[in-house]
Amino acid sequence: MDLRDLAQDAEKMSSDAASTPESSVNEEVACGVTAELTGDSENAETTTGDVAGEAKEYTKETVIERLVTISESDGSEISRDEVSKLKQVFYNIRKNELLVEKQAFVDQGNEESAFAPMPDSMEQQMYELLNIIKNKKAQYIVRLESEREQNLQKKQAVIAELNSMAEDTDNVNRHYQRFRELSQEFKELGEVPPTAQTEIWRNYQLAVERFYDQLKVNKDLRDYDFKKNQEIKQLLIQEAEKLEDASDVVMAFRRLQELHDKWREAGPVAKELREEMWTRFKDVSAVVNKRYQAFFEERKAKESENEQSKTALCELIENIDLSSLSNHTAWEDATKIILKAQEDWKKLGFASKKVNNQLFARFRKACDEFFAAKAQHFRSLRETQSENLVKKTALCEKAEALKDSTDWKKTADEFVALQKQWKAIGAVDRKQSDAIWQRFQNAADYFFEQRKKNASLQRKSEQAALKVKQGIIEELKQLSLEATDRESSIARYRQLQSEWNKAGHVPFRDKERIYEAYRSEANRVFDALDMNRHKSGMANFVSGIEEMSDDKNRLFRERERIARALEQKRAEMKTYQNNLGFFNVKSSSGNSIMRDMERRMKRINDDVSSLEEKLRLIDSKLK
Repeated sequence: MDLRDLAQDAEKMSSDAASTPESSVNEEVACGVTAELTGDSENAETTTGDVAGEAKEYTKETVIERLVTISESDGSEISRDEVSKLKQVFYNIRKNELLVEKQAFVDQGNEESAFAPMPDSMEQQMYELLNIIKNKKAQYIVRLESEREQNLQKKQAVIAELNSMAEDTDNVNRHYQRFRELSQEFKELGEVPPTAQTEIWRNYQLAVERFYDQLKVNKDLRDYDFKKNQEIKQLLIQEAEKLEDASDVVMAFRRLQELHDKWREAGPVAKELREEMWTRFKDVSAVVNKRYQAFFEERKAKESENEQSKTALCELIENIDLSSLSNHTAWEDATKIILKAQEDWKKLGFASKKVNNQLFARFRKACDEFFAAKAQHFRSLRETQSENLVKKTALCEKAEALKDSTDWKKTADEFVALQKQWKAIGAVDRKQSDAIWQRFQNAADYFFEQRKKNASLQRKSEQAALKVKQGIIEELKQLSLEATDRESSIARYRQLQSEWNKAGHVPFRDKERIYEAYRSEANRVFDALDMNRHKSGMANFVSGIEEMSDDKNRLFRERERIARALEQKRAEMKTYQNNLGFFNVKSSSGNSIMRDMERRMKRINDDVSSLEEKLRLIDSKLK
């Protein structure tokens, strides 16, 4: 092969390098995946399986112990998958503990909604260890990036030396051993920054191809290298083709990246096979890359949808006005909203990495604030209910002390006052509400039942009294008013008065009517008997005066006696008149008293007239 052929091969290889699979892959996707594969992808797969298999055997203590061990490890040894799994195992254990605590709380007679979990010191320790691990991993990544940058510079130096050797066309054969050393050195050097990876491999491939194009070595040796490289790349193509239908798109893409790395590491093949083999490998890569891009586009859209849904759930809880939750029903309704939101949250997938943790922290904070406020509300409510129970117990004791009282009117008023006080006192715990109210009600019911029974007896007594008094009125109507029967009538009249007073109370609706009927008949009988008394008295007085007509001294003494009696009656009349001027009648009982006073005044007036008549009779005898 002459130099012209070598030059043509170099141009062909340069053209192949310009259309490498790295240039057809979305650089943002490739860089992102590479960043995820920083040194621990193999460890992640192995460790994750181990943790999943041992999850049931973990305790919080063993989780913490493992996290302590990891935190003491080098950043390169830390597996994100294992740390994430340990964190999930811890929360599962913690969740089960809370379920047990909550059940014990309910078993003690408490309301499920009032449960407030106690802080877990080990959870705080876990957060501290996770921060340490996170910092170590970050430091490792910084160190790794520094190493990548150094590797980039070293690889650039290797490429520069290869290019320099390729340009020394006269001494290419002499440089072959150094070429092999540089090629091995380039392969042994570690990773470079993802953004420079494609370019550095392209430049290296061009340098290698330029060297081979200029190399004047034994054709069998070159053909042997081409054949070996062909076999390697053929196997890479076959393995890549298997990835086209792989169910795990992410795994397929990651494996494709590894195959591309191996493709770059493999040397060139025969000139006539280069385009064909690269085309096959590139087409397979395009299929896998397209599936990967579609997968992440779909995942990105789903993450965006989840972000909106999770944001809405956060706003739903944050917008609950805690100050408006004034009673048990309102708190329970709000709790149902929170629990429903938590269930909906669990059903949602991840949001984007940059906001997922922030949204979870926001959601958890909103939930924690709600349940903290609820716990405080019910603690305060229990204290108030305890105070109310003490107050209502005191009212029960008062009611029980009054229940046997027979002072019906006063005690009934006191019970009404106690009921008003009861209503003014707030609620007590529902478990005690019915019992304490029944205790109070039993005392009140007992008293009012006894009052009812007494009222029934009293009504019977009043009906009997009414019947007796009606009989007295009828007997007054039949009482003889003749002068000859006056003494016996007066005796019976007084007896009927005594019977009337002893008869007792009558029904309230009949009280005024029956009294008016009695008073009317009594006054009629009294007036008639008193008139007969007056007539009889005047006749006796006239007879007596006639006997004293011859004794002037006796007449004078009788006159003085009558005059004093007259003055006494006039003074009594004046007193009644004065009292009557101050008397204000506003009730039926007041009318009765007024009528009684008028009756007495009439009697006094009759006595005054009788005494004046007697004075005139004596004066006629003294002339």
